[in-house]
Amino acid sequence: MPLSDKPVESLTHEEAAAELERLAREIAEHDRRYHGEDAPIISDADYDALRIRNAEIEARFPELVRADSPSRSVGAAPSGTFGKVVHAVPMLSLDNVFSDGDVRDFVASVRRFLAFPPEGEIVFTAEPKIDGLSMSLRYENRRLVTGATRGDGTTGENVTANVRTIADIPQTLPDDAPDVVEVRGEVYMRRDDFFALQKRLAETGQSIANPRNGAAGSLRQKDPEVTRTRPLRFFAYAWGQVSEPLGETQYDVVRRFGDWGFPVNDRMVRCHSVEELLAHYHKIEAERAEIPYDIDGVVYKVDRLDLQERLGFRSRSPRWATAHKFAAEKAMTVLNGIDIQVGRTGALTPVARLEPVTVGGVVVTNATLHNEDYIRGIGSSGQPIRDGRDIRVGDTVIIQRAGDVIPQILDIVPEKRPADSKPYEFPDVCPACGSHAVREEGEAVRRCTGGLICPAQAVERLRHFVSRNAFDIEGLGEKQIEFFFQAQDPALKVQSPADIFTLKARQANSLTRLENIDGFGEISVRKLFAAIEDRRRIEFSRFLYALGIRHVGETNAKRLARHFLSFAAFRKAGEEAVPPAGKGDPGNAAWQELNGVNGIGSVVAEAIVDFFDEDHNRQAVDALLEQVTVLDEEPVGDVSSPVAGKTVVFTGALERMSRDEAKAMAEKLGAKVSGSVSKKTDLVVAGPGAGSKLKQATELGIEVIDEDGWFALVGREG
Repeated sequence: MPLSDKPVESLTHEEAAAELERLAREIAEHDRRYHGEDAPIISDADYDALRIRNAEIEARFPELVRADSPSRSVGAAPSGTFGKVVHAVPMLSLDNVFSDGDVRDFVASVRRFLAFPPEGEIVFTAEPKIDGLSMSLRYENRRLVTGATRGDGTTGENVTANVRTIADIPQTLPDDAPDVVEVRGEVYMRRDDFFALQKRLAETGQSIANPRNGAAGSLRQKDPEVTRTRPLRFFAYAWGQVSEPLGETQYDVVRRFGDWGFPVNDRMVRCHSVEELLAHYHKIEAERAEIPYDIDGVVYKVDRLDLQERLGFRSRSPRWATAHKFAAEKAMTVLNGIDIQVGRTGALTPVARLEPVTVGGVVVTNATLHNEDYIRGIGSSGQPIRDGRDIRVGDTVIIQRAGDVIPQILDIVPEKRPADSKPYEFPDVCPACGSHAVREEGEAVRRCTGGLICPAQAVERLRHFVSRNAFDIEGLGEKQIEFFFQAQDPALKVQSPADIFTLKARQANSLTRLENIDGFGEISVRKLFAAIEDRRRIEFSRFLYALGIRHVGETNAKRLARHFLSFAAFRKAGEEAVPPAGKGDPGNAAWQELNGVNGIGSVVAEAIVDFFDEDHNRQAVDALLEQVTVLDEEPVGDVSSPVAGKTVVFTGALERMSRDEAKAMAEKLGAKVSGSVSKKTDLVVAGPGAGSKLKQATELGIEVIDEDGWFALVGREG
């Protein structure tokens, strides 16, 4: 067993010394790459694991703690690009905790150190831990004189000229600020700003890996004018040297920073117990995807400054604060292979088969590779991604997992690529049926042309049909669908949706009994047939979604159901619709209605027309309708309103409400909102500048009112 994998409790004295030497050297190198070069080569989770192992060995062998121990160092030495600044008060880092139990231990350690009685209350602050670059801003006589990075905690880089270009950072402070004050916080980049910058840089062949690297790299530009063009922001949350006290509590001082013009985090709260700390942590964790900037945990601090002073510091961190890190969402592992999955629409999707790795508390073995261009290092607009690096079997890859979304491969580690690796060749034939796989112009996806003869598509379409948001037939999971599809006995075979509903009848007239087959039993078969019978009546939107029409997902199925109210009306429009033959041709009335459904455009409408153009699709629907009843959709909104059930079109410039507000109001009142005028339109609300739609409505004799007339009609004030 390698020494690095040996449990701490089984290490000998000599082994512990050797392991601490290795860890000191390895962590120092990672610190240099992360803090000094903004180019980490391992994940945050792996880095944290190295530090945790170092701390555990030092705790067991305190006599072996080295002078260059990672537990005594902060960050990395400043680079030689900028001048050096010695911090008047060291910029220490925080200890990390990773579990609710660790947080309880932290609070307990604070109480023990202060000898607080059990009934004594200690208030803490809790705030998001921003994933950016630490910054110290020194003001003398209320004017900004120095901006410095953390560096190694004692000496940082002088980036004053660049800091002055950041709009969030005040150049001067108000009269109530001390003569000398060092305001500390984090320079960061919002995700939307990062993606916009990434797109801009890609046009010049440059790239940045993530918002944190973007912030750090932008702040370290030699030319401040380059920094000025970068969307950098700042949060203030701490301080260094001050010539007079700033307040009595952490919370009050940060609020004072806000009064001085610094951005402060509005998610910072006071907590009076461990339970409140953990509740806020889990609230922030749940909101993480909605927060527009990257965070990697929540920081807890003792609120009272006199207690902070009593608690003091360890060698590299304060006793009165800690960072509760989120579960890691990125990790590195090896790409063992690339499989091609064929979806229910025939799309060939590459899936990465990975050496198992834990990401965010979940063991990940597969990740999406999106499409063949993504593997080649080409983005959706044809621009290079990952600096044009392709992805190959055998590569060490960086993967990311966000919530319940399937993990994706972000990048590779070029220096770890095997010498004999070869570019991946994407197949041009379907791996399921051997049919030709084509890629249409303008499409990123390659699709099987086998249609219904392709077993992958047929099985996938059946799986989709019985899925939770479609028919939701309990007992028909992936294995059961595979079994029934592959069955040779006619009494068991299911190859189309209608076959599901004839299964019980075929069983009754067959010598083959399902309950006698391995994997089934009398009770499970009875439950399966009951579940099938229970789905013979189904809501319109579920039925429509279950059909698997391209581009008609749950949302569009609901939009179409709310508009047409019955499947018969929807089908009639789909079968009768004739798309425009060319420029200037609006298509027939059925097309205009279909294309004009709120939220439904020409791409979806064409997919619906294509579906009903196929004889086999119409036959499959007819067979299914012989077995099930599709329930009409209940009208949405106020059915007693004067516009309930009417089809309304808004056109022109609305002055008293936005277009979205108008649509929402109409739908709430039970109206159907369409984007085009047809014979089925009941009312047109026309604002200034109304053009062709107003003209068409007039020609068709449709009632037209203005915005004031609309508010008068529905009895509302604008």
